[in-house]
Amino acid sequence: MASNRRHTGNHSHEPPSSAHTTTFAILTAAERLRRRLAEVVEPYGVTLQQYHVMRILSGAGSAGLPTLVVAERMIEHTPGVTRLLDRLESKELVRRVRSATDRRLVLCTLSAEGKRRVEAMEAAIEAEEAAAVGGLSRSEGQQLIRLLGAMGSDG
Repeated sequence: MASNRRHTGNHSHEPPSSAHTTTFAILTAAERLRRRLAEVVEPYGVTLQQYHVMRILSGAGSAGLPTLVVAERMIEHTPGVTRLLDRLESKELVRRVRSATDRRLVLCTLSAEGKRRVEAMEAAIEAEEAAAVGGLSRSEGQQLIRLLGAMGSDG
């Protein structure tokens, strides 16, 4: 017989599962770090996702990368990579050109201003990243990397 009471959560008063607690802690820590890094890049006129695109393109050098490769390398997968690139191009931080050998391919590169902006942000980003994990010893940091890597595995 169906109950007329609305389901409003865990009524058993049992503590949350270990998996729930672990997942919640990871998501909370990731969100705190994301917000801290977003605050670092905001004065430079870019969002954190735009910064990630710029870092990806910085690593590609003058050869550039196709839009789809940029999308594949994003930390946070988003269907709106073209819009991110549009915004960066309108800020004159990124250039896009059609490949001379394959007209279907659009290559993205950082502009000179984009390179300067990434270089200007790097020290502040590195300082914030160091502060975020400053409470961990080197071996604890390495252990955390291994544990987080194991979460993504299928086995």
